Amino acid sequence: MMNTKYIFVTGGVVSSLGKGIISASIGKLLQARGFKVTIQKFDPYINIDPGTLNPYEHGECYVTEDGFETDLDLGHYERFTGIHTTRNNSITTGRIYKTVIDRERHGDYLGKTIQVVPHITDEIKRRMLREGLDEGLDFVITEVGGTIGDIESAPFMEAIRQLRWQLGRDAVCVHLTYVPYLKAADELKTKPTQHSVKELQGMGIQPDILVLRTERHLDDHVRMRVASFCNVDLECVVQSEDMTSIYEVPVNMQKQGLDAAIMRKIGIPVGETPTMKPWHDFLDKQRNAKHEVHIGLVGKYDLQDAYKSIRESLNLAGIYNDVKARLHFINSEEISRENVAEKLDGMAGIIICPGFGQRGIEGKILAAEYTRTNEIPTFGICLGMQMMVIEFARNVLGYEDANSREMDEQTPHNIIDIMEEQKNITQMGGTMRLGAYECELRKGSRVYEAYGDEVLISERHRHRYEFNNAYKEECESRGMKCVGINPAANLVEIVEIPEKRWYVGTQFHPEYSSTVLHPHPLFMSFIRACIE
Repeated sequence: MMNTKYIFVTGGVVSSLGKGIISASIGKLLQARGFKVTIQKFDPYINIDPGTLNPYEHGECYVTEDGFETDLDLGHYERFTGIHTTRNNSITTGRIYKTVIDRERHGDYLGKTIQVVPHITDEIKRRMLREGLDEGLDFVITEVGGTIGDIESAPFMEAIRQLRWQLGRDAVCVHLTYVPYLKAADELKTKPTQHSVKELQGMGIQPDILVLRTERHLDDHVRMRVASFCNVDLECVVQSEDMTSIYEVPVNMQKQGLDAAIMRKIGIPVGETPTMKPWHDFLDKQRNAKHEVHIGLVGKYDLQDAYKSIRESLNLAGIYNDVKARLHFINSEEISRENVAEKLDGMAGIIICPGFGQRGIEGKILAAEYTRTNEIPTFGICLGMQMMVIEFARNVLGYEDANSREMDEQTPHNIIDIMEEQKNITQMGGTMRLGAYECELRKGSRVYEAYGDEVLISERHRHRYEFNNAYKEECESRGMKCVGINPAANLVEIVEIPEKRWYVGTQFHPEYSSTVLHPHPLFMSFIRACIE
C-alpha cells in the first residue's frame, strides 16, 4: 500500500473561480483510477462553522451525515464523488484557534508562549494530514478558501509550505488563477496569473500545476508564456473554460491530462485513461434532454447559492427524467392573496424552500394553499414542510391562528412547536437537530413508492422546531397523512396528501444526499409528477 498523497488547491487573482469544482473534479478523476480519496475545505474565516452565517454572506449551509454545518463546497465534493464527508472535512480558522486556546487553558503547552508559528500552523498541519483518523486513504485533497494575499489565509499558506518540504514528492500544489480577456485590446492577459504565482512563491510555495480560469480558449502560445514565467511545465498548465454545465468540468480536465499530470508529479505510473462510462452516460442524457419543465422555488433568498443543493438536486432529477429543469425564483415576501396565481403561473411544480425566521413565511403559506387547491405538485423542505402544515391547519382544520412557536410564541394552535431538547438551549451555533436520523415510511404511501419500497431510510436534518403530535390524529382524519416517523423519538418526518397529484413535505433535507450518479428518489418522483 502506498503512502497517502496530498493535493493542495489554492486560488489567486479573484475569488469565486471554482476551486470547489476543480477539487471535486480532481477527486472524481482519481476515483476513476481506483484510488480512495477524500476532499476537505479549510476556510480562513473566524466563525467556528457557517451555521450562523446569512446565506447572502456565504451561500447555503451544507450539513454532513454526522451533523456538522459546513461550507457549500462540501456539497460539490459529495455530488461529484459520492463520498460521505464529516466534520473532519470542514475546518475554519475559528476551529483551529479554539482547539489551540482550549489546549492552552488546559495547560497542555507547559508554560510556552502560544504563537501563530508553530502552534497554529502545527494544528493546521495536523488537520491537513488527518492525523488520528484511520481511513486508509490514497489521496487527501485540501482546498483552501479565499485568495492568495488575503491576510487571513497566511497561516494556512505557511502550513502548506512546511508540509510541501516535509512530504517531498507525496504532495503537490494546484493553483487556480484567472486569465481575463480585455475586449478593447482584444487580448488575453496573463499578468494577473504571473503576479499571483509570484505572491505564492514569495510565501515559499512553488505551484506544480496551474489551472487557468478563462472565458476564452487559450492557445499554446498563451500557455507557454504562463509556463515560462511561472516555472511550471507546459503539460501542467491546464485551462478551465466556461462549460455549459459544471458536470462537464471533470471530463474537460481529464482531456487535458490534469489527473495524469498530478500522478507524474507524485511519481505514480499514469497507465491508461479511465473511461468513466457512467459519468459520460449522464452527460449524454444531459445533452439530449430537449423538453423543459418549469419549477418555482418559493423562498426569501434571491441568490442562487442560497439553495444550491436544492437547485442541483432538481437539475439532476430532471436530467434522469430526460428534461431540463428550468428553475424560477419566486420571492415569498412579494406573494399576496391578490397576486399568488400570477406569481405561480406557468410552473409545473413548486418547491417551498427551507429557511429560518419570520420574513416571507406568509407568502410561503399562500403558495402552499394555492398549489394544494389547484393540483400543482408541491415539495416542502424543512421550514417549507412546516408552512404546508400550518396552511392545512388554518384552511382545512379551521384554526385560523395556527402557527409555529418560532414565529408566534403566544399562538394557541402551535401545530409546529419547539423540540423538547431545544427548549433550554441558549447558544445558536451547532445546537440544532443536525445530521442523519432514521425515518420509518408508511407502506403504500407515495414516498414509500418513491424510495423503492424501503421501510427504513436515513436523512439529514437542520432544524429546532417540529410537527406537534397533538394535532397528528386530526390532520390524518382530514387528509394530511404523517407517512414518515422517526422511530426513536416518534417525530413526524414526512407529510403527504395522497389525494393530490404530488403534495409532500419533509422535515429533513433530501437535497444533501443527491449525487450525480444517484439522484435522490424524492426529487426523481417530484419531477416525474411535474412532467405528467
